[in-house]
Amino acid sequence: MPDAATPPPTTATEPVPIAVAYGDGIGPEIVEATLRILEAAEAPLRYDTIEVGEAAYLNGHTSGIAPETWDAIRRHRVLLKGPITTPQGGGYKSLNVTLRKSLGMFANVRPNKSYAPFVAAAQPGMNLVIIRENEEDTYAGIEHRQTTEVYQTLKLITRPGSEAIVRYAFEYARAHGRRKVTCMSKDNIMKLTDGLFHRVFDEIAPEYPEIEAEHRIIDIGAAIVAARPEVLDVVVAPNLYGDIISDIAAEVSGSVGVAGSANVGSSFAMFEAIHGSAPDIAGRGVANPSGLLNGAVMMLVHLGMPRHAETIKNAWLATLEAGIHTPDIYRPKASERQVSTEQFTDAVIERLGERPKHLKPVEYREAGVHVDVHPTARVEKALVGVDVFLDWDEDGRVPDVLGGRLSEQDGDGLRLKLITNRGVKVYPDGLPETFWTDHWRCRFVATDEAATPAQVVALQGRLVEAGFDVIKTENLYTFDGERAYSLAQGE
Repeated sequence: MPDAATPPPTTATEPVPIAVAYGDGIGPEIVEATLRILEAAEAPLRYDTIEVGEAAYLNGHTSGIAPETWDAIRRHRVLLKGPITTPQGGGYKSLNVTLRKSLGMFANVRPNKSYAPFVAAAQPGMNLVIIRENEEDTYAGIEHRQTTEVYQTLKLITRPGSEAIVRYAFEYARAHGRRKVTCMSKDNIMKLTDGLFHRVFDEIAPEYPEIEAEHRIIDIGAAIVAARPEVLDVVVAPNLYGDIISDIAAEVSGSVGVAGSANVGSSFAMFEAIHGSAPDIAGRGVANPSGLLNGAVMMLVHLGMPRHAETIKNAWLATLEAGIHTPDIYRPKASERQVSTEQFTDAVIERLGERPKHLKPVEYREAGVHVDVHPTARVEKALVGVDVFLDWDEDGRVPDVLGGRLSEQDGDGLRLKLITNRGVKVYPDGLPETFWTDHWRCRFVATDEAATPAQVVALQGRLVEAGFDVIKTENLYTFDGERAYSLAQGE
């Protein structure tokens, strides 16, 4: 994989072109405010506007983006994006997810820092960065309804995806002078998918001996983010967990309205605020541009402009210290003045060149974040059985009845070993207290060392001919002799 987060080449005389999407709701207001500050700070950028979001959806583009807009993004490779409104109903897909996955932006980077006492925070000492895998996990969005009662979603974790995000987390920690990386997963339950993520983390961590590495189960990890974030520094997690803990961190740090976010891949990067389009306050001139502005600061660092990023961020910190606050963070006893979006923007511009006196001034390193992921070596794969999933609601849903009927289909190298319902073994020797739905996993295993695809197909044909509703099959494999499927609960 090419180096990640590598900016386009820049020169002192040639502005860097970036794509700008004004977005929906308060998007146009906060984008305009952010661009004013960037221009006042003399950031060497050129802005080309693109249209994405609600207007594109309503013009018939269900992805929220027109085909010609993809070409504009490809030309620029960097996008500064206002928040988007996804229309309700109609099966519209999230534009953010579409952009991240279509353009390979595998890393979502969310700094979560408290600015207490100037911004109220439940955790005034918070200063951590969450690096969330951005493309796979349950966010692959592969779901099916299989029976009257049962729906499923597929959780996809890949070795290349895990290597990319874990290595990115360590490279980010190294580039930004961070001391520790914490991996969060649930591999005590999902031993294959989350187990792979944790295993890759353990494989890569020794390559960064100067950085402490640890693993936390996600449930206690989320609790630590909320209650003791000072013991964390950089957190890396699969997509769903990263999404959840990012919002926990933003909430307790007090930074929901002021936090920026970066989405970074090998060739493209997108920068935004973490909040939504807030249509209820659109057009009133009260929106806080800080989240998008902080996203733009991350963009400047990405583009190799750390001094411009420092100038803007320190001016913003000085504005917070002066108590000049938009309504979302204004507090009568702590703030000096409640201001509009435009007035807040003016205040930041007036302080360009200043440094905060109480909050710690920022200093950004010029080191980039680079990722090199090698293809996974092929291993020996053997077919040793098949899980057949049935929609079965007959004979009072008695597992022993189903097991007896299925055993009649044994033969041709495969035999029934067990039946599970919602992952729990119910045949043979199941417990009568177990609740049964109409969705059954029936595990057939090879009677010899291995099975053949033809035997699996023949088994499925026999089951259909016997009147069973086969809704899905999952082949059971070993890789280099190691079992590559989960055991049933009670197996």
